[in-house]
Amino acid sequence: MEGKTTSETKVVMSELVLPGMTNLLGNLLGGQLMHWMDVAGALCCMRHSNMQVVTVAVDALEFKHPARQGEMVRIEAKLMWIGQTSMKVKVIATAENLATGAVIITNVAKFTFVALDQNGQKTRVSALIPETDEEKQDYEKEEKEYLARRNNR
Repeated sequence: MEGKTTSETKVVMSELVLPGMTNLLGNLLGGQLMHWMDVAGALCCMRHSNMQVVTVAVDALEFKHPARQGEMVRIEAKLMWIGQTSMKVKVIATAENLATGAVIITNVAKFTFVALDQNGQKTRVSALIPETDEEKQDYEKEEKEYLARRNNR
């Protein structure tokens, strides 16, 4: 089975925070941002696997800073690790103040998706080919965490 590089499957989305997407403080609703992050992660995994995918886990979702009404949210999803049927993707959200150009990281999370065949059953996915030293380190770290979780079952 052939593989794809991280750069081939990376997804970047941008969204404008509108009034109907905010809470009483004018901050983007957390659930809305989580939805966007889930969509970006799914698109990244679909691009890699060329199949439908489902979310099976969300790890380490951190709310670091709010995104505010009128700001542009940029969501970047990048594969970190591939198992036989599962894919782990890191999703980073930033908010840009369009008046000042200031950009801040608002959220970071890791999502795990599983690829499904035409019958809705788990199916194998092609390998991930990490290119940079950072990508190779991320892959090795996630591989170790996966093996530790599997051995503790």
